[in-house]
Amino acid sequence: MGDAGPIRVVVAKPGLDGHDRGIKLIARALRDAGMEVIYTGLHQTPEQIVATAIQEDADAIGLSILSGAHNTLFARVLELLREQDAADITVFGGGIIPEDDIPPLKEQGVAEIFTPGAPTGEVVEWVRGHVRAG
Repeated sequence: MGDAGPIRVVVAKPGLDGHDRGIKLIARALRDAGMEVIYTGLHQTPEQIVATAIQEDADAIGLSILSGAHNTLFARVLELLREQDAADITVFGGGIIPEDDIPPLKEQGVAEIFTPGAPTGEVVEWVRGHVRAG
């Protein structure tokens, strides 16, 4: 995990949700900011997402979740990263996530949660400031 080159972010849309406009906007904003973005497409399992992140030597994983399964999906991704000895990959997410669910997600290890309407610039700034910063 060198600091050489651009920040690499895997963006993924786990679960059954078919809307990918939001994640595509984020992917484009991160790309425009000079990051390398690997978009895994729709309906990815946590296993596929983690495998991609490790294979691509990603610095971060951004999950977009609207399906209401955010608690289990985030938990599973974090668990798999720990199992694969890849817990240094930063996990952040966005989507329609109830306010009350955000603190427990952060306690589990999700670095940040963006709610709908968060400007893409805010996401880009956050990734710049927090990924690889440790």
